[in-house]
Amino acid sequence: MTLTRDQTQLIKTAAGIMSDPANMQDAAFLARQLVQATLPHSNPGDVEIWTRREGTAWLMIRRGYDGDTGKPYGLPYGSIPRLLLYWIITEAVRTKSRRLSLGRSLNDFLRRVGLSPATGGGKRSDAARVRDQSMRLFTSAISFGGTARDEKGREGKVRADMQIASGQQLWWSLKRPEERSLWESELTLGVEFYEAVTAAPVPLDYRALRALKRSALGLDLYAWLVLAAFRANKSGKVIWITWAALAKALGAEYGRTTDFQQKARRELRKIQAVFTGLRLGQRRGGLEVLPDSIPPILPARA
Repeated sequence: MTLTRDQTQLIKTAAGIMSDPANMQDAAFLARQLVQATLPHSNPGDVEIWTRREGTAWLMIRRGYDGDTGKPYGLPYGSIPRLLLYWIITEAVRTKSRRLSLGRSLNDFLRRVGLSPATGGGKRSDAARVRDQSMRLFTSAISFGGTARDEKGREGKVRADMQIASGQQLWWSLKRPEERSLWESELTLGVEFYEAVTAAPVPLDYRALRALKRSALGLDLYAWLVLAAFRANKSGKVIWITWAALAKALGAEYGRTTDFQQKARRELRKIQAVFTGLRLGQRRGGLEVLPDSIPPILPARA
């Protein structure tokens, strides 16, 4: 059987992670809110607002508009905006700055987020997809919310509204993605968004993300399992979630729970190859993360 390029890369990544466990140099970060409630997997279409819920937590994203044409960009979806968010949050954590450099060309930025400039110049090329999804993501606004409890157990509602970016300078040429500008492209994160996503981010192994980069579900499930492994390890208790609840959090547009379960199991096999510290139980009907699971990189604080 001939292996695909992605399968070959997965095997190489898994071997590298086994022989050289992750450290902070391999870390990527994702906001906990974006682990618990994720972006759309497929194009939600011509809608103004999109919402996903997990338990009492929810995420709502509103699309942005093109100032030149007055037309909406559409909502970000799929694997590309997830890779963009990993990179954005990781850079914000690393530099402790809202102002992020995106490089002097579109190809520069492709390499930074782990994609390839060698996929051609068509509509489905990495360059075209990154440019499209970047505009969708950078101009959108996100709200996080849910139920909280105070020290006496009283319930309250919490909500945070934020613009992802407060400013951007993009000198990208889709026709000539390798062309270097005299100026660097830049993105300035919104104050509220920056403070929210850098407050207590979840550290992930960047090598694993790159191996899973073509699957929105794979990226979401990996991040969810990393956070679950940390919680199980810290508390000494099993983390259990049914397929139905996990589908609601990570894959609401998959239709039937059985459809989601089938796709999730396929991605889970890939994740187990690159997440060597993950320990799963045998309980039927969902995922059971055991306390002896070891996260790829332990967070600096709980």
